[in-house]
This record gives sequence, structure tokens and C-alpha cells, in this order.
Amino acid sequence: MKKYEKTNVDYMRLAYLQALKAQSIDEVPVGAIVVLDGKVISRGYNIRNKSQNATSHAEHIAIEKACKKLKTWRLEGCELYVTLEPCPMCAGAIIQSRIPRVYFGAYDPKGGCFGSCVDFREIEGFNHYPEVEGGVLEDECAQLLKDFFKSKRKNNRG
Repeated sequence: MKKYEKTNVDYMRLAYLQALKAQSIDEVPVGAIVVLDGKVISRGYNIRNKSQNATSHAEHIAIEKACKKLKTWRLEGCELYVTLEPCPMCAGAIIQSRIPRVYFGAYDPKGGCFGSCVDFREIEGFNHYPEVEGGVLEDECAQLLKDFFKSKRKNNRG
């Protein structure tokens, strides 16, 4: 019997579940997972408001947990799945941790750094450039964010 291998969509669904956790605590719904050899080794979701820490983005948390689990800052061989295109801080953390492959869901025209606002892979001089694929489960990931912000605007109007 052939072993079932997960696809990029399967892994993005796991990141999406993390985004739902963020949403459940009224955080911007972004989730991330780090995968090594087909196994999820860490998870993260936005907790910036809860922690009152600007670096508490989903990717940052997942990367920190992966480094701790593997006992190394070099996440070579790992893949990162995140529901929103990484911001400058998270794109920098991806580069610094040597993650070779990144998959993201929704594009971020206001802050994405792997193609939307800027593409960190086009900046000369870095010592590492990840392969990046955007648009994995894009519609679902984008809709989650749209619904969250629509609800926020509605609640703010009273």
C-alpha cells in the first residue's frame, strides 16, 4: 500500500487552522507551520495584540519554535507555509534562518516582501534566497482576512 504524501494544499490547510486560532482570540488571522521531511515540526499564529510584541507574527513564532526544536538557527531542509505573504521582518527571518522553500496563501499588497510591495529575492547581496510560491489556497486565505477586517470595521461603527 502506497503511503499518502501531503501536498502543498494539505500543508496550507494546516497553516489555515493556525490562522483560525488567531481569529478566535481576535488577532489578525495569519497562521504558519514549518515542515521538515514531511512532518510538521512547529506552528504559529499571530498574537501581536495579546503579547503586545510587534514581532509576534505567525512566521516568526513558527521559526523560533522550529529553531528551538532542532537546536539550530539554520532551518535548512525546512519548508514554511504561511497564509499571508511575509512582511519585511518575517521575510528577513526566513532569509536569516536559511529556510529554502516558502509557500504562502494570500498576497499582501500593503506589506508583502516576496513580490507584492518588494521582492527580497531581487535584492542583491543576501547570502540566501528562498524559493517562493504564492497563491496556495489563495482565495480561502484572502477571504479569511477580508471577513476579519470587514467585521472589525462593522464593529467600530457601532
